[in-house]
Amino acid sequence: MPKKRKIILALSIIPQVLLIKVLALYPDFVEAFYSHGVYRYISKTLRYLLGWLPFSFGDLLYTFVIIYAIRWLILNGKRILRDFTNWILEVLSAVSIAYFAFHLLWAFNYYRLPLHQSLNIESDYTTAQLMDFTKQLIAKTNAIHFKITKDDSLKVTMPYSKSELLKKVPEGYEHLAKEFPYLAYSPSSIKRSIYSLPLTYMGFSGYLNPFTNEAQIDGLIPTYKYPTTGSHEVAHQLGYAAENEANFIGSMATMKHPDVYFKYSGHAFALRHCLGELYKRQPETYYEVLATINPGILKNYQEVQGFWDRYKNPTEPLFKSTYNNFLKANNQTAGMKSYSYVVALLVNYYEAHPLD
Repeated sequence: MPKKRKIILALSIIPQVLLIKVLALYPDFVEAFYSHGVYRYISKTLRYLLGWLPFSFGDLLYTFVIIYAIRWLILNGKRILRDFTNWILEVLSAVSIAYFAFHLLWAFNYYRLPLHQSLNIESDYTTAQLMDFTKQLIAKTNAIHFKITKDDSLKVTMPYSKSELLKKVPEGYEHLAKEFPYLAYSPSSIKRSIYSLPLTYMGFSGYLNPFTNEAQIDGLIPTYKYPTTGSHEVAHQLGYAAENEANFIGSMATMKHPDVYFKYSGHAFALRHCLGELYKRQPETYYEVLATINPGILKNYQEVQGFWDRYKNPTEPLFKSTYNNFLKANNQTAGMKSYSYVVALLVNYYEAHPLD
């Protein structure tokens, strides 16, 4: 590639960054033109092209890129001192192209309207509201749990294989789309990642590949978590980049799912978030309501916690910190703490639309 073209490509990242800074000031435009416009066609096209594959094309793509990058560094490493200008131009050109593709194919969604504005609900809530909703969730989750187990002390065990669970995820969105047509999900592209073991050690249960629009699930997580994890990643596919918003939509898709096991997973997921917030605000009340939860539900929580405890390692905090900084760099100012915002969405939405 001619040096002049390399310079243009390398420097193109500057106007890209400036454009994103400007777009961040106009979330209404991003919402209408990109998230509900261009992106819907991009996402659906990629899912049609790659969703039918029984393996993760995105994971293979990452593997190829990593191998190519290592090979390139080995072959070109000596140029760092001998021809540093061209070396750095090639690196920056690659970064600039990846940055452009990342935003065009998915990441502009970070700058759309906050979900509470789209739903016309409040973004905050009182402790009294939280307590009331948590008690409603406990009653509902207890009832679903007992309907499945007939014994409040037994944990719920999924009767489906992991592949069957992933195939059933879109059914929740079919029901959710009756209320929110823009959440219609077809075709499907949800797959188990070939990098499930590294994902587990990093502390992540799934991710969306922004370049291929494939929802990647950690194949090692307990089956009890598959419904909510799969639904969470589908929310990312549909353009909800913020983790808190994907958590909210994912929980809604499972809570409205026709399958009772999905309903259980969704309600228990929402309940756990609410319990965490209640503990932060009023620890004494937290322990009071905890005693009213079926022991079997707590066993499911312990099952998941035990799974992650088995894979704890010194590198996990580093990966979490890196991702936290990534979120902050992409318009999520609270970083991973923004996950708690899902409770505000749940409390305020279900105050206007009571639990079934």
